[in-house]
Amino acid sequence: MNRLFIIVFVSFFPLFVGAQSFSERRKADRERWYNEKKKTERLKDKAYEDKSEQANHVISSAALRERQFVLEADRLMFKYGNSAFVNSNTNFVSLNGDEAVVQISPMDAAPGFNGLGGITVEGRASNVIITEDKKHNLRLTMNVMGTAISAQVQILLYEGSDKAYVTITPNFNSNRMELTGKIVPLENSEVFKGTSI
Repeated sequence: MNRLFIIVFVSFFPLFVGAQSFSERRKADRERWYNEKKKTERLKDKAYEDKSEQANHVISSAALRERQFVLEADRLMFKYGNSAFVNSNTNFVSLNGDEAVVQISPMDAAPGFNGLGGITVEGRASNVIITEDKKHNLRLTMNVMGTAISAQVQILLYEGSDKAYVTITPNFNSNRMELTGKIVPLENSEVFKGTSI
């Protein structure tokens, strides 16, 4: 009886082992398929983001070249390196032909000079120069002169993106300010302009 059991066991053991290895292979194939699927989805998402970023860059660079844009700032850096995240609807630099507006409103709670917790100044833009560097970043420099403003403004639009960096350097003091944000065409902007000085 024991012999018969051993013979039967030895006869069916390879089938049992083969069944286990088949299920293990099937499980490994399934895991490989899921991993490939996730990888393909990530690549598709990245390709879509890249195309979207490139499309935003084309729109932003066209608006910059046509002088019909708004830089909606979401971060403000002060003279000594302090920075604050700000509302992009109330912090911006705009250019419409030769009319420039600079609005800084870092404090939502206080009314400020413009009623929005900051200051809004308007002026005429002159000496507007647009250049492109070796990395295809666009740089716009201009002088803005008005009743309450006299400053040089430099805007750097990064290649392949609508992200930009702006430096505002007043002509009569050293209270330089820097902002980061994105450039949108004037007609697509949703900024809220406060009372000008």
